[in-house]
Amino acid sequence: MLSKNQIKLITSLKQKKYRLQHQLFVAEGKKTIVELLHSNLQLQQLYTTTLEFDVSDDLQTEISENDLKKISFLKNPNTALAVFKIPKPQPIDFNALVLALDDVRDPGNLGTIIRLCDWFGIKDLICSFDTVDCYNPKVIQATMGSITRVNVSYVSLNEILSEQNTNIFGAFMDGDNVYHKDLSNSGILVLGNEANGICNEVEAQIIHRISIPRFGNLQTTESLNVATATAILLSEFKRRIIET
Repeated sequence: MLSKNQIKLITSLKQKKYRLQHQLFVAEGKKTIVELLHSNLQLQQLYTTTLEFDVSDDLQTEISENDLKKISFLKNPNTALAVFKIPKPQPIDFNALVLALDDVRDPGNLGTIIRLCDWFGIKDLICSFDTVDCYNPKVIQATMGSITRVNVSYVSLNEILSEQNTNIFGAFMDGDNVYHKDLSNSGILVLGNEANGICNEVEAQIIHRISIPRFGNLQTTESLNVATATAILLSEFKRRIIET
């Protein structure tokens, strides 16, 4: 049986200000929870209708399906919901390729981008302060556990770019064709907001403007989804590393 205080705390974690206040976030679904349990993240409490997880009794609470519906952020709740402690960000390694996001707002896009970082071996993802919170429940759901293997840091993007003596690449519609551009295995790759791209302040820090060419005959597609563009660009950066 869930107490009113437990329900209040868990449901409050849907909002960023309460996640920051309590330094806690929610994960749902067996696959995601198992991934997080096998990481260095610290479990605060697991609420489940099945008790099928390898978790000590003091950290696991059996609840009814009705109680799960009260605390779940999903339309169709799974069998479990877990509350984890938010870890402290680790130092950023600028000797490798780092991905940077400027004002990416869609949780699904950020979650997919975190999975792409995991897939392509990008250890550090830096985000502007106005990028969606990586511990948003929808982001956590979309990462499918990859959040445990990518160091996500929220920074003043303009400030941190100005401090780095490295190649800074930015994705633009009118940039140089990425397939003809010299790319490096270190540096920072910046992608911008879904509607407006990279802001002027950050754009001023970009050294290399790159773009993904359109091959369609009509050339009428306005732009690519930011997560799709990230996948293409990271693939090209990594392909060059393989070939050198």
